[in-house]
Amino acid sequence: MKFDLTPYEEKMKKTIAALADELGGIRVGRASAKVLEKIKVPYYGTPTPIEGVATIKTLDARTLMITPWEASVLKEIEKAILASDLGLNPQNDGKSIKLVFPSLTEERRKELTKQVAKIGEESKVALRNIRRDANDKIKEQKKNSLLTEDEQKVAEKNVQELTDKYIKEVDALVEKKDKEIMEF
Repeated sequence: MKFDLTPYEEKMKKTIAALADELGGIRVGRASAKVLEKIKVPYYGTPTPIEGVATIKTLDARTLMITPWEASVLKEIEKAILASDLGLNPQNDGKSIKLVFPSLTEERRKELTKQVAKIGEESKVALRNIRRDANDKIKEQKKNSLLTEDEQKVAEKNVQELTDKYIKEVDALVEKKDKEIMEF
């Protein structure tokens, strides 16, 4: 019998997707609608993402324009942005909101690279936990005579190779984000 790595690889892929998503939400001095994804606005009593109630346009490298489909939502969008951890001051002209992203200070860049490293490390820990779960399952199957000693060794080696592959992906994503932070 061969050990099935598929469920563990799926979990690892989800970990990488979650990391990419989280890193995408980190503001690096460049205007990106992605930073607004986690912000919800009350819309007819339902928390709704901003992109669900407005058009978001990038005017230039540092400016986003948010134009709500209904004028009544404008104040709610402004409140939600102010309440978020973005640290941006929305400029409301009565019809739309402009968000100007300030350039990053050296100190802020260093904070962001530390934050990115921490998020990357958390993802690596999650990958190692998935590896541990897979190895526990392998040992359990060996104990129950479902795997031979050789099959156990091969399975554990495959799990380690899979873990190494995804840890390299974490490192690549973290490095890419660090470059992005430092270039602006």
